[in-house]
Amino acid sequence: MNEGFPKFEQKSPKEAYIQLAKELAGKAEKFPFSGLEEDSYSQIKADDEESPGYSTPIDEIIEKLTSQGIKVALGKNPDSGNVYILPFNATDVQQDGLFPRHLKASDDMDPELKKLVMQNKAIYLANKK
Repeated sequence: MNEGFPKFEQKSPKEAYIQLAKELAGKAEKFPFSGLEEDSYSQIKADDEESPGYSTPIDEIIEKLTSQGIKVALGKNPDSGNVYILPFNATDVQQDGLFPRHLKASDDMDPELKKLVMQNKAIYLANKK
């Protein structure tokens, strides 16, 4: 009896996140930097101090994000959820990359970027449980 209705495959939150990330990365669009969540900054700063030289110091990354704007970039395995926020002119996700969940979501943020940030936060919190 249900033959006339199309079947909709529900995407998992992670699949929807990856699809949105691919779309945003494919546009190569520059977005304004809205700032970092305070908790994220504190954790990354502590990691910088614990392992100096492992990546670009967070204060330098923030300076680049502020002056250049940001872009969404995919890692080597985007289907696994490797999505990064980079300064617009950067290419090295290992040195200069942050996760979308580190960004402060704001009302004036691009709606698709804000959705990516919120999806990444939700996935991260669900995986922490």
